[in-house]
Amino acid sequence: MTTEQANEALTLKDVGKSFGALSVIQGVELSVKAGERHAVIGPNGAGKSTLFNLISGMFPLTAGEILLNGSRISGLTPHQINRAGLSRSFQITNIFHRMSVFENVRMGVLARHKTRFDLLRPISRMRAVNDETAEILDTVGLAARADHLAGDLSYSEQRALEIGMTLSTGAEVILLDEPTAGMSREETAQAVELIRNVTEGKTLLMVEHDMSVVFSLCDYVSVLVYGSILATDTPEAISQNSAVQQAYLGEDAA
Repeated sequence: MTTEQANEALTLKDVGKSFGALSVIQGVELSVKAGERHAVIGPNGAGKSTLFNLISGMFPLTAGEILLNGSRISGLTPHQINRAGLSRSFQITNIFHRMSVFENVRMGVLARHKTRFDLLRPISRMRAVNDETAEILDTVGLAARADHLAGDLSYSEQRALEIGMTLSTGAEVILLDEPTAGMSREETAQAVELIRNVTEGKTLLMVEHDMSVVFSLCDYVSVLVYGSILATDTPEAISQNSAVQQAYLGEDAA
């Protein structure tokens, strides 16, 4: 293994996915270095969410392999991949609406502690678990809402909660699927600052349509078109790439 390969947090090699006769992802090669913030962009239907489902184990691969910190994770279950150090959020908010904000985050923290199997010890007395949960809620700006039902939060607060749940697993590689979708300009700015803070020192791979978010956060951008990577480069270089403009904007690129 070369020094460059050793520094790769996430590596996709010739990844493909077909549903019957329909080929959705073809020959995707992608490398995300440790500590890097990397965006995947592309038109609707390009296969971005499918790619995330492959990486996180929601869908099995048809071809290729996926490595996390040099170890193969393709073929593992989502639970096993999470334990290996990768966690993701979803395009559609995925929280437990009838549980409190605190309980939503505590579940992820609890899963990492050996005390999760201690049925005789009340969770309320697990100080380390509760302290860590409170710290995560403070990080994502929801400490004051800890006792509220998750379903009562505003949309932007629910997205922040989902990021908190993603962090609760302790993963070093974070996948965020359109984290600012449906937000106002002010909410988007707050979300960008939150994501920047919580992913400091971690590896981030995100799907995002808002290019202002991509430019604000990401070191590199990969453009997915018809299930294949068209280009990977810095945000500035991608914005000037004529092939990307044509594929992403069509006639408007002119």
